Amino acid sequence: MSGVSSITGRMRLMKILMAPKKKIKPQQREAEKKTRWNILRGDLVQVIRRGHDEFGKQGTVLNVNRKADRVTIQGVNLGKMFLKGDPQQGIKGSTIMKERSMHYSNVNLVDPVTGLPTRVYRKYLEDGGKVRVSKRSGAIIPRPEILSVRKRPVSQHVGDKDTADSDAWEVTYQG
Repeated sequence: MSGVSSITGRMRLMKILMAPKKKIKPQQREAEKKTRWNILRGDLVQVIRRGHDEFGKQGTVLNVNRKADRVTIQGVNLGKMFLKGDPQQGIKGSTIMKERSMHYSNVNLVDPVTGLPTRVYRKYLEDGGKVRVSKRSGAIIPRPEILSVRKRPVSQHVGDKDTADSDAWEVTYQG
């Protein structure tokens, strides 16, 4: 009996070892290497890739997907999306136009002074703050206001298992 169980165990091990490995796409490998991001949600950007259908268009960044190295821009790179209908509820299927993501390298930030695409470098101010600076005009590119607002708001629900503020701030150690 022990010989049969060792064979099945060996077969399981071989199945695990011989399973095809998940291949990581080169774009994802490059995205993992990045540590600094110049384009943030809420920035004004322009499509700079000449071969792209939307070349020269400007828009605000709606979403930055850092794992895939892609950005979604408002009103740019629209594609058809099919919504499935529900005949029981009387809802017909429809087609809508929705923004699709595009690669990070196909867009550049727009210079606040000239209104043209520019590259960016970072600089420390005298007060110690780090800012993005336009290479085209030397103007400081401010952080978008939308970043101060959380995308998913913090839950304000207080349940019976939550600690009350008075109990949390009570001094219990005398030393």
